[in-house]
Amino acid sequence: MGDIRSATREAGGQGTATDKRGAVVAALMLSMALAALDSTIVSTAVPQIVGDLGGFSVFSWLFSGYLLAVTVTLPVYGKLSDTFGRKPVLVAGAILFLLGSLLCALAWNMGALIAFRVVQGLGGGALQGTVQTLAADLYPLKERPKIQSKLSTVWAVSAVAGPGLGGLLAAYADWRWIFLVNLPIGAVALWLIVRHLHEPRRESRARARVDWAGAMAVFATGGVLLTALVQGGVAWPWLSAPSLALFAGGLALAGLVVAIERRAAEPIIPGWVWRRRTIAAVNLTLGALGLLMVAPTVFLPTYAQAVLDLDPVTAGFVLSVWTLSWPLSAALSQHVYRRIGFRDTALLGIGAATLILLAFPFLPYPGAAWQPTLLMLLLGAALGLFQLPLIVGVQSTVGWSERGTTTASVLFCRQSGQTIGAALFGAVANGVLAARLGGTGDLDSVARDLDAGAPAEATRHAVAEAVHAVYLGAAGAAALAFLVLLCVAPRRFPVLSDPDD
Repeated sequence: MGDIRSATREAGGQGTATDKRGAVVAALMLSMALAALDSTIVSTAVPQIVGDLGGFSVFSWLFSGYLLAVTVTLPVYGKLSDTFGRKPVLVAGAILFLLGSLLCALAWNMGALIAFRVVQGLGGGALQGTVQTLAADLYPLKERPKIQSKLSTVWAVSAVAGPGLGGLLAAYADWRWIFLVNLPIGAVALWLIVRHLHEPRRESRARARVDWAGAMAVFATGGVLLTALVQGGVAWPWLSAPSLALFAGGLALAGLVVAIERRAAEPIIPGWVWRRRTIAAVNLTLGALGLLMVAPTVFLPTYAQAVLDLDPVTAGFVLSVWTLSWPLSAALSQHVYRRIGFRDTALLGIGAATLILLAFPFLPYPGAAWQPTLLMLLLGAALGLFQLPLIVGVQSTVGWSERGTTTASVLFCRQSGQTIGAALFGAVANGVLAARLGGTGDLDSVARDLDAGAPAEATRHAVAEAVHAVYLGAAGAAALAFLVLLCVAPRRFPVLSDPDD
């Protein structure tokens, strides 16, 4: 890469300097890999963890606690990075993530492990949001697709490889190594950031005031509402007292957030995030992306095993093929949006994704493995053409001092969409299974049947119909994203001038 003193200078003269950009990019990719791995790596090690620590009734919080912490802290870290700079936020987040990893490895019971997973998630939120923001700081507009496609590749490969790596470590070493392996990787990333990332001094101004009241209110609101979505229909029925109380409490806290943010001098979630058409449209459409991604990532492996009678490894391959086409399509998308614009490129991608998702229910029963594999390959290509132009485009409409908040709002909406999608589509799938199996079937019972052997023919038919219904719902989310882009987003994004271009 050579020595680069100023990689990017946005309108207003802000930028990020680094004496070795390649080293910083390596650190960003390592940080992204850690955040992605820890969202999935624990899943296959649950039997060993429960066997050692107990706590089977609450083990789902190993995933939910991490997800909640990452999601609700994204807006807070975004605002802090705009206020104090990217480097201190990323360094603090990495230290917190590594501390959480060490504590998880030392956990003595399930309650302690869940608490330490939350600590890990508090650091993971800083890693996710700040890495994406720094990627835009380091590169001018014409080079951003390259770094974003690299990060997309790292995220996709790490997320898919997580369950397999977790299973190997749990089977041949010890489940605690799932967390200990983060320490050397994270330490290298942290050293590279501290050594090579140097942000320029910003213009002197009055001492920044952090909206801590707003931060705590946002954290509490997100935690309550996401808990209601994650646990509803699992730990208790949707219309039970706990669900209704959590949703009511979440709405009340949301009202409190609005009241606090309107009075804050520097709000955590500023109103301009939703008043600007471009940012609002991207937030909504990437929220829909998070929702529709639940269909393949959560339900396709069960479909492949129960309906197509594939083993777990082959079923995982059917899902993982989109990690090949997604980053490739994202890298090539720059050639499209330079001709027709960010919005129209994203419309092309999400329109194709809608048709691909609609095609899934028309697959023959039981069908062959190559059929859903081909659809996943095409879906990855369509979503790469959809997501990356929106992220690059929206980051290019704001200056340095607003980019962290903007990027965090986009990631927050995508994460929230995934949480909503898991709850919504889980309810849809369980409802179809119950209707087809006489009120006795759900996804958990199907998973137990798969562990015990081949499921009954009636169960296979029911799983096929349930997954078809989920894919129809995902197609509806994609169509909604298409309409939002068409009706809300401006045809030409108001991109700020970049002297390096």
